[in-house]
Amino acid sequence: MSGLGRLRQEAIYRAGVSGARPRVPTDAAALRAAAHRRMSRKAWAYVEGGAGEGATMSANRAAFERHRIVPRMLRDVTERDMSVTLLGRTLPTPLLLAPVGAAGLVARDADVLIGRGAAAAGVPYILSCQGSSPMERTAAAMGDAARWFQLYWSRDEDLVDSFLARAAAIGAGAVVVTLDTTMLGWRPQDLNLGSLPFSQGIGIAQYTSDPRFLELARARAGGPARDVRITPAAVRTLLSISREHPGGLLDNLRSPVPRAAVEAFLDVYSNPALTWDHIATLRERTRLPVVLKGVLHPDDARRAVDLGVDAVMVSNHGGRQVDGSVASLDALVDVREAVGPEYPLLLDSGVRTGADVFKALALGADAVTLGRPHIYGLAIGGSAGVADVVGNVLAEFDLTMGLSGVASTAEITRETLA
Repeated sequence: MSGLGRLRQEAIYRAGVSGARPRVPTDAAALRAAAHRRMSRKAWAYVEGGAGEGATMSANRAAFERHRIVPRMLRDVTERDMSVTLLGRTLPTPLLLAPVGAAGLVARDADVLIGRGAAAAGVPYILSCQGSSPMERTAAAMGDAARWFQLYWSRDEDLVDSFLARAAAIGAGAVVVTLDTTMLGWRPQDLNLGSLPFSQGIGIAQYTSDPRFLELARARAGGPARDVRITPAAVRTLLSISREHPGGLLDNLRSPVPRAAVEAFLDVYSNPALTWDHIATLRERTRLPVVLKGVLHPDDARRAVDLGVDAVMVSNHGGRQVDGSVASLDALVDVREAVGPEYPLLLDSGVRTGADVFKALALGADAVTLGRPHIYGLAIGGSAGVADVVGNVLAEFDLTMGLSGVASTAEITRETLA
């Protein structure tokens, strides 16, 4: 990946000689504005909206802006290594794409398009549990590219087991358990439009493609409820079925079921009773590495380490859950101190640029996730737009490394910041 920044610069400048301009803007503000013009009112409210007055979203950006890089001169940075080791695997860069639910508001088959874009850009995609495409379809579109799976812990434990089995079957490299959304935060932009995509059947494709969930939906519709056991063979058949029914398995069922499916989803998708006792059961339920997403307090991070959790993702859900919450980047510093220098930490929320990636690594992250910007790219250019956004962020990160006198990610430490 050495020289990625200069290569991307040169490609854009060469195209500019003949009057061509980048389809996807290369700065965060213009990218956001271009995406806004492409999205419906409801899609923009859902993607861009935060909790309450948006104080947490502002805090996330302010935290990045407070930190300053101190470039060092006269170091040979001809060759730059952006790779990192995470959960025992080497990734070419420290960037992953965050799960964003209900992206179907932005584009049909959104998760498939995001997966293709991530694969083309060479970064892992964390498939959303609230996705608009079944995970099997998205995985098939990604080929051999790396993918993880996000788990929202359901009230129905059999459904949790089904999702874990399916995640393993699609070759997920980890399961990311989201802790901070056991109920939806107060989101005025959606509320003012009376818009909840899930109530319209948008963002529930992981559920409507799941055998266990279908039994819950049938029971809700007054049909016979059966005890469904999810076997490896049953999971493997979902791939071929989901190709025939892109929106889920409900396509060929009787008409009362879709309404019942939405109601069943709203009944079971989140579990406010989730505790550490639930997390402790994961070792017996899956062989996948477990990442806990939504940790902000050092004591919670220590508890995760004590339970043998493989990694923690410091996140405030992009400012969408608690208005006035601590910024993720600020929390990262305390969490890193609590867990020690070797424990795997990821940073989520507020990342917009390659310089942000650099700062997050300097403050203790092993990797970062990119959320809203890749959805902006999706709105502008589909899978190619996603890949362009990722390429731009990584190009800036590469150039920031070189211009700061850093030749590898291992050299990005607190000493590189003022």
